[in-house]
Amino acid sequence: MTVSYVERDQASPDTNAFYDKAEERFELLLNIFKVFGHIPELGAIFTDSVLAMLKDNELEWSTKELLILKATQKNDCQYCVVQHEAVSKRLGISEEKIADIDGDRYKTSPHYTEGEKALVELTDQIGIDANRISESLWSRVKEHYTEPQIVEAVYVITQYIAISKFGDALGVTLEPVFKGLKPILQIEHHDVG
Repeated sequence: MTVSYVERDQASPDTNAFYDKAEERFELLLNIFKVFGHIPELGAIFTDSVLAMLKDNELEWSTKELLILKATQKNDCQYCVVQHEAVSKRLGISEEKIADIDGDRYKTSPHYTEGEKALVELTDQIGIDANRISESLWSRVKEHYTEPQIVEAVYVITQYIAISKFGDALGVTLEPVFKGLKPILQIEHHDVG
């Protein structure tokens, strides 16, 4: 860890307000929220954004979890992958489907719909170069999803690319409840320090 976590007993009332929201949704106060205790205004915005993404909306939450797993795995974010594998399983996503996100296996996986394959490939391409998304990929995505769904998908993808880099840059560590869980997806995690 490169910055300290702001624990509840050290937190301002504004910080505790977004801590309450996060803890209510996730059933514990995650370390990623505790680093935002240093800047409550950004912490409140971050919390509201995460809570808006992690629910059914234009896209089902389970579909968004596939995108989050692909985006954060590509960034080798152990913190994100371990937690979102657990969330994915709670949402009914099989371990086989999670495992098939690795590399290009999703492209031929029987566990993925054609629409999901297109969105996971879009996730891959955004992580590589968002300026070079091919027309054929856009066509495949648009064949299965509405424009509001596409906007939500791209928002989730880009936000979780940023979240994974933010957490890893600050050395955010897994909470004790997640310690010892071996991720299904391959990641090359390096501890900060």
